[in-house]
Amino acid sequence: MSDFDAIADAYIDMWNETDTPARRARIEQLFAPGGRYTDPLADVTGHDQIDAMINAVQQQFPGMHFTLVGPVDAHHRQARFGWALGPAGAESLIDGFDVLERDDDGRVTLVLGFLDKVPTA
Repeated sequence: MSDFDAIADAYIDMWNETDTPARRARIEQLFAPGGRYTDPLADVTGHDQIDAMINAVQQQFPGMHFTLVGPVDAHHRQARFGWALGPAGAESLIDGFDVLERDDDGRVTLVLGFLDKVPTA
């Protein structure tokens, strides 16, 4: 397992953590203090904003879980990986992939999120 495999696993675990203090601890361990997350629906910086964004997603999709999809593709300081969000054991509602960059300490400095499949109204 590469460092980026471990980072991707920790990242998915962070998104699935519903205990607020435990999630905050995961964020602080995984992200650099000025870490940034951006996708088509959000653009946040820092532990407080990342935590608030994840909490909002969990409130919008209660009971849903993120899973890592496929291998982690990485080089230098960046990696990309696919993910899915949906109920356990059922077809996903949302699919996407993220590209992340880490610093010399192995902490995430930037996540660029992309959505491949989203629910239709």
